Amino acid sequence: MFKNLIIRIITNSLAIYIAAEIVPGFTFSEKDSFIPLLTAGFILGLINYFIKPVLKLISAPIILFTLGLFTIVINIAMILLLDHFVVAMTIESLSAAFWGMVVVSLVNIFIGNASKK
Repeated sequence: MFKNLIIRIITNSLAIYIAAEIVPGFTFSEKDSFIPLLTAGFILGLINYFIKPVLKLISAPIILFTLGLFTIVINIAMILLLDHFVVAMTIESLSAAFWGMVVVSLVNIFIGNASKK
């Protein structure tokens, strides 16, 4: 269990770093230091573990009605919430939040699947 937590934190940190490199408007000012990235990855993990399931439960009818597409809105909200908590991270627009969410999700999918093998 502890190993999975460490892998999730490192994966989130790497995903935030990649999103900051690729997505215009999605910036992380302290990319040279690994501690702020690990902190951001840890906070994103906490947000996804505690807040995201509650939001999914509350919005379950909307998620069913939109055939799951409303989860994109929830994921964007999680990235914007992370921006609120992490001072070194700045998201300038909703499109930057959307594309940042796409990058973070893809990195988590690829590394998460590779770490399970």
